[in-house]
Amino acid sequence: MKPLKKTLQHIFIAVALASGSSVSQAETMLDPSRIKMALQTAYHKYKNIKEGANANYIPILAKVDSNIFGITLVTTDGKVYSIGDTTSEVSIQSISKVFTMARVIEESGTKSISDNMGVDATGQAFNSIVAIEQYKGEEMNPMVNPGAITATSMIKGANTDAVWKTIIDTYSDFAGRKLSIDKEVYKSEAETNQRNRALAMLMHAYGRLQGDAIEATDIYTRQCSVSVNTTDLANMAATLANGGTNPVSGKKVVNSDNIDEILAVMATAGLYDDSGQWLYRTGLPAKSGVGGGILAVSPNKFGIAAISPPLDAAGNSIRAQRAITDISNALGGNPYKVIPK
Repeated sequence: MKPLKKTLQHIFIAVALASGSSVSQAETMLDPSRIKMALQTAYHKYKNIKEGANANYIPILAKVDSNIFGITLVTTDGKVYSIGDTTSEVSIQSISKVFTMARVIEESGTKSISDNMGVDATGQAFNSIVAIEQYKGEEMNPMVNPGAITATSMIKGANTDAVWKTIIDTYSDFAGRKLSIDKEVYKSEAETNQRNRALAMLMHAYGRLQGDAIEATDIYTRQCSVSVNTTDLANMAATLANGGTNPVSGKKVVNSDNIDEILAVMATAGLYDDSGQWLYRTGLPAKSGVGGGILAVSPNKFGIAAISPPLDAAGNSIRAQRAITDISNALGGNPYKVIPK
């Protein structure tokens, strides 16, 4: 029955277009055959490029297979399309910041973020100490490390274990399966996170981070060490695109009223120093991680993710950026795109 359904859908669209009947552009652009072609074209276009290098400031990341390259797109009606290496897992790293922020907003409201560490782009590096001193911790949005560690410290729980359970359960609900920590990555990060501890202590000194700053840094290090594949990340993005309900599992993860603010912070600060350039090219709220993953959200249409460990100078996966850009452009993903009547 599935091939017949697909054929009838194609016939309906073709007849409607020929007769001038109303068929939404989104429906046409997200036709399954068009999605598959977009993924295939991008994958084969970029799979053999050798630009960039793995992150090495966390020693274990330098050892990750740089040939990993996979892409997954999940539509808001729960259809999953994948190509390439979509089973190999990498550490989620800074992509985790989005979903911890989402949980803080869900628990404490949108003002809890904007009134504490702020939501503007800092104009500084993601781990800048100067930015904290310049703004006294007030303009540290949740996509840079000082703001992200502070957001982690804001998760409610009676103790460390309860806080961690909330975080990992949230990530798992977004991904649609139970996620876990890569213990080797966690160990490597914990041994080299002295700068993050300093950032947390400064945020604590300025009254932005409540509680134990070192404990918050350790929980943040754990969340960055969670293992994900492209399907996990695409499901997480699609949950945001679908108003907070995972379109594959059907589980409501966060309130739809909070999605606007989550996407806004992603749009302004999701790709480190190149966030503006990314938004200029794609219009997509997105988040990258130095593990090689990028996820992006086309609201009401799809979530998309790609993993490829070699990064550019800004810390963003080269192949993932290019593939997602091409696919989104082919499918009309840019929410700023205006079609003249």
